[in-house]
Amino acid sequence: MYNIPDGVWPTMITPYTEDNKIDYNCLEELIEWYIKKGVNGLFAVCQSSEMFFLSLDERVELARFVKKVTNGRIPVIASGHISESMEDQIYELKAMADTGIDALVLISGNLAPKGELDCTAKRNIETILKEIPDIPMGIYECPLPYKRIISPELLSWCASTGRFYFLKDTCRNISLIESKIESVKNTKLKIFNANAATLLETLKIGAAGYSGVMANFHPELYVWLIENWRTKQEEAQKLQHFLGLSSAIEYQLYPINAKYYLKLEGLDIRLKCRSRDMSLFDQSNEIEVEDLHYLSKAYSDSLNH
Repeated sequence: MYNIPDGVWPTMITPYTEDNKIDYNCLEELIEWYIKKGVNGLFAVCQSSEMFFLSLDERVELARFVKKVTNGRIPVIASGHISESMEDQIYELKAMADTGIDALVLISGNLAPKGELDCTAKRNIETILKEIPDIPMGIYECPLPYKRIISPELLSWCASTGRFYFLKDTCRNISLIESKIESVKNTKLKIFNANAATLLETLKIGAAGYSGVMANFHPELYVWLIENWRTKQEEAQKLQHFLGLSSAIEYQLYPINAKYYLKLEGLDIRLKCRSRDMSLFDQSNEIEVEDLHYLSKAYSDSLNH
């Protein structure tokens, strides 16, 4: 029986060469950085990866490369269906499934048009499961094309199929997450919170871990929190305050700011992105990221001594 490990699942960013192609040398360096930081899995093709700005060939090769480099050390999941029609989405999903990834993640906003009821999403999920029968599945409440929050009822049905193992939850609501956790109790489907501010409280009620933007900055702090919150409650609460406040940097020029943080970590990565204008990342932005890097290193050192 397949199992998604609890813990930290970074939403991977994509490095580019000077001529705007995927920089696979840097990507390999980035994968090793994640693994050294202790993460439990990688979400390889997602919004952080700028999948809406990648061709299908690029999405497929990106997932295949990440799976190859990890070489079984940690599992790799990926999304990658960005088309409007269900027929085109299934074509994309089949291509992604053939890369060897451990699970295929469905974008919630692509399961039904905005305003449509759960029955439409359920019908489309049934079609996808029939067309792609052999790979574990997940769901990603991605902000694009619009944020569709999965209801506890639909989530319960997904779990009942036996095909779903992962939800990247972006609802930012502790009581709703609790309802979702209850709806999949005693099933294989695990819920990973993408919101740093609510993380500790959701771990206490049964969330399996964290899968979000901030694991591109200081994943080691999220690893420590998830591994230690039960036995070191006071330290965990203090760390939660730091992580919640630090996550405000998400609203800066992401993922450019994450790439700048990774440069400070010693990675040979360019700030180039396809979704954001690099020229808007100014000196003030740089200083804010430098401050976060300094404080994160100091916090990490204090936890390990």
